[in-house]
Amino acid sequence: MSAIETPTGDELLKILAALGNPHRMRIVAALSQGRNYVSRLARDIGMSRPLLHMHLQRLEAAGLVVGTLELSDSGKAMKFFEVAPFAYALTPEAIARAAAGLTDQDADAARIGPDAPRHNADAPRQDEKEGAQ
Repeated sequence: MSAIETPTGDELLKILAALGNPHRMRIVAALSQGRNYVSRLARDIGMSRPLLHMHLQRLEAAGLVVGTLELSDSGKAMKFFEVAPFAYALTPEAIARAAAGLTDQDADAARIGPDAPRHNADAPRQDEKEGAQ
């Protein structure tokens, strides 16, 4: 395992979003026992291969797992996944450093929350609608 890493704000959001799903946490837990190929991993955790692929893509994009394509002895292509070495310290100071590096889009989302309504820049604001009446 590598030293404790300090991700950027955007990286930290991607990591936390990837781990914020119970299926993806179970996938990381299963892969922490050793690398595995998709079909066997799907059977081991009781998930369909298409759904597993979707979750693995999110984990891979966050840098938490690594996938490699290999040929079996019979010539069949098999995708193996393993946990990428990582260590993150979630302290208030680390979060403050990461927050300082957020892009504007991610900072807006963090400030108003993921469930807050998004505003259309071209749509008139409520006060503008009322003034027109």
